[in-house]
Amino acid sequence: MSNESLMDSTATITSSSSCGSDIQVSELIEAKSADRNRLFSVIQSNREDLLLAALRNPSLDHQHLLMILKQCKSVAVIAAIYACKRHLETYAVKYALIAHPDTPNYIAQALLPLIFIFDLLKLCLMPGLSPDIHLAAERKIVQQIPTQPLGNKLTLARRGTASVLDSLLRDGEKSVIEICLENPHLKEGSLHQFLASSHATAENVSIVARNGRWKNRPNIRLAILKNPRTPLIWFTIFLPALPAATLRDLLISSRLTIAQKELVLQAGQQSHL
Repeated sequence: MSNESLMDSTATITSSSSCGSDIQVSELIEAKSADRNRLFSVIQSNREDLLLAALRNPSLDHQHLLMILKQCKSVAVIAAIYACKRHLETYAVKYALIAHPDTPNYIAQALLPLIFIFDLLKLCLMPGLSPDIHLAAERKIVQQIPTQPLGNKLTLARRGTASVLDSLLRDGEKSVIEICLENPHLKEGSLHQFLASSHATAENVSIVARNGRWKNRPNIRLAILKNPRTPLIWFTIFLPALPAATLRDLLISSRLTIAQKELVLQAGQQSHL
């Protein structure tokens, strides 16, 4: 290649590079200064450099931010949104930040105390979030349960996770317990632990003993019969079906009342204990 051709080629490359640089600068300027409607088009490019520039645009509002969070996976952009107090003025943006699967844990954890209890519940059940966020959201709910009105507790009982249900059982509201028993997230071990606790009053034990889902489970029946507050009617109903070995275990239990042990003894005599 001649020197003249080489110079022409170099000039062309330099010109193209300069042109590309000018275009990029122009795009960044537009991202920073575009009006509200044009800014939506800029955001759709989903380029990190343009999104970071757009975050500095005075026309940017919460709808732009929600659009960015819906499509963007850049941790740098997410962190930049969180870093600006103006961007966090809208509740929906705070929630969207926590719900974004790529939001760093330190950001999500910092925002959780600002989230309403039922949105916390959504976060507990949301796939894609880290287990740490699920656990932190559950803890926030559990902390708030004692101060919640009955209607909120009933809703949490219908939709809550296992940890939330554990807390609701301990809270001891009759109508809440009835709904907890139908929630598929309730674990047998949790119910067994509840029945062995001081929160299991005679009325609460009877709610469990009447429940079609739980009353026929051997471990639950035994937990009911080991509670000193269990009404005697449940001994009358459940004891005839128990094996002799279980009846002997009940007789030596230190938790049962005299009246309860008398019914166990009678059942044992009938089965030749």
